[in-house]
Amino acid sequence: LERLEREGREIFDHRQKILAAAKIKRGAVVADIGAGTGLFTPLLAEAVGPKGKVFAVDIVKSFLEHIEKRAAAAGVENVRTVLCTERSVELPPNSIDLAFICDVYHHFEYPQSSLASLHRALRRNGEIVMVEFRRIPGQSSDWILNHVRAGQEVFTAEVEAAGFRKVEEIDLLKDNYILRFRKRGGRISE
Repeated sequence: LERLEREGREIFDHRQKILAAAKIKRGAVVADIGAGTGLFTPLLAEAVGPKGKVFAVDIVKSFLEHIEKRAAAAGVENVRTVLCTERSVELPPNSIDLAFICDVYHHFEYPQSSLASLHRALRRNGEIVMVEFRRIPGQSSDWILNHVRAGQEVFTAEVEAAGFRKVEEIDLLKDNYILRFRKRGGRISE
């Protein structure tokens, strides 16, 4: 758990700036996709306020249990945990306004299926805010080159093919990029 929430990790050090760039609205329903240890979950819960809700979504049950304990200890009542699968975020249709995906998309084993489930879960004009590692041969670290399956162009194309359009690129971080996508209409096949 400690390795995900430590000084020196770019997203940890700049989490407040990332949150500000995500433009979370009060009263919104946000899904923290691949929530992990919950680094962003309480920040998102605070941003949406008591009338909003955060779904902490992860494939690892022990991470979700950790998030539940942490939320209970802090008296945070607007967080719900959701155990997802490798093919689905397991959220109800039209249930969220925004999906926040931070340094997780490169782990999607079945991106087309996962994105189709996310498309269903997002309400009309719903958005994805994706924070992901810059993977640039000759520039990125060996760890990123060996760990992250593709670069920004491939990930953007995958998300756009799943029924989203890129509406914003935010240049805020050195090792990560931030993209905002908005849901387009229509059904998307898996």
